[in-house]
Amino acid sequence: MKDQYGRSIGYMRVSVTDRCNLRCIYCMPAEGVPCVQHGDILTFDEITRLCRIGTEIGISRIKLTGGEPLVRRGLPELLRMIKELPGIEQVTLTTNGILLKEKINELVSNGLDAVNISIDTLEAGEYRRITRGGRLEEALAGMEAALRFPDLRVKLNCVPMQGMPEEGYVRLAELARDRDMDVRFIEMMPIGMGREYGYVSGEQIYRILEDVFGRAEECAGSFGNGPAVYVRFPGFRGKTGFIDAVSHQFCDRCNRVRLTSEGCLKPCLQYGDGTDLRLLLRSGADDGKIREAMYRAVYKKPACHHFGGKTSGASGDGAAAVSEGEEIQQKDETRDMSQIGG
Repeated sequence: MKDQYGRSIGYMRVSVTDRCNLRCIYCMPAEGVPCVQHGDILTFDEITRLCRIGTEIGISRIKLTGGEPLVRRGLPELLRMIKELPGIEQVTLTTNGILLKEKINELVSNGLDAVNISIDTLEAGEYRRITRGGRLEEALAGMEAALRFPDLRVKLNCVPMQGMPEEGYVRLAELARDRDMDVRFIEMMPIGMGREYGYVSGEQIYRILEDVFGRAEECAGSFGNGPAVYVRFPGFRGKTGFIDAVSHQFCDRCNRVRLTSEGCLKPCLQYGDGTDLRLLLRSGADDGKIREAMYRAVYKKPACHHFGGKTSGASGDGAAAVSEGEEIQQKDETRDMSQIGG
């Protein structure tokens, strides 16, 4: 379907848990965040029902996220349930990779189309610092395990931070030289703990890589669900991508909405408001009422975020629909990324 600004919305990121086996410094505080009670998290049947109803308003691609989605028991079964829905064209996964090696066979056999793996550095000590205790070798083992499946698209995501050594980005980019995978650099978004870390622009990263690898050729076409711009450096098998959400706003092309683990449908990452679909599910609403609530939420998707601009209170982009249809003023998101399924 199209929202009020004429954008086609066909992609829904579905958070299956707020829990994570890492404590990345830009994602949550050292002590972690209060976990949502198990009964407040959507069940697999509830998630599948919302995905099915979503197909009726044009949702065809699903990304399973968290927290860390692989810490939720039985995730491959949820993947199968969603993949079998008529109208679903693609189900993908984003993960930190720690549990991927042991789960990848079952995920692929249940229909996984692509996986994004978050690794911000190839220096083991720095990785341990950023993740507050994570083991780089486990994440890399997950990456290599995924690469053994030739039909599975594999992408590595890095969030550059100010103060990190430039050679670290070069080492990460080099992973795409001899592998059929893409390495993407994502600007730090000022959400939750991310507000405490200055972002490094995609243009800065490109210049660093260009000095080492030479001028890249821009890749035409679409290579996923998101807004990344891809290039290929000379002699590379894989591509290098840049997602510049702060320095180069791409809201006019945004095609996504987000479903949190508690059942809140968020039209935009920046804003805290959304539509409480769990309330509708558990109060006995029929598919038609839920579909209408989802339609209203998608239609009223804000024109844009204001990353890099003022971040006080209301956005000025209108209001968000809630489950009973009343209008509320949009406020900036105050939760951490693990809590909202960024």
